[in-house]
Amino acid sequence: QVQLVESGGGLVQPGGSLRLSCEFSGSGFSIYPMAWYRQAPGKQRDLVAVITSDGIINYADSVKGRFTISRDNAKNTVYLQMNSLKPEDTAVYYCNRLPNNPLWGQGTLVTVSS
Repeated sequence: QVQLVESGGGLVQPGGSLRLSCEFSGSGFSIYPMAWYRQAPGKQRDLVAVITSDGIINYADSVKGRFTISRDNAKNTVYLQMNSLKPEDTAVYYCNRLPNNPLWGQGTLVTVSS
């Protein structure tokens, strides 16, 4: 059974950076596209970035040029480097494979505030 554990969130000032990690437990990590999502308070969960098994990447328009998704298949881990953070990036960040595993992780909270 797939388990997803996100980490790396925290409180950061506007303009700052954070690096999120997502550890994937289970088989097949290297063949799945992996994605980062975020859910701000009172809002729906939105797709932020996707990386395919062969490294094709797509970003939501709101994070292009600021966020970088990457993966390490040897470590079953996907990362999200977030730079130039804005208050509107405040959310709980989740990762999941595509298609989505029905069991989501607990997420990691990112708060951007001065």
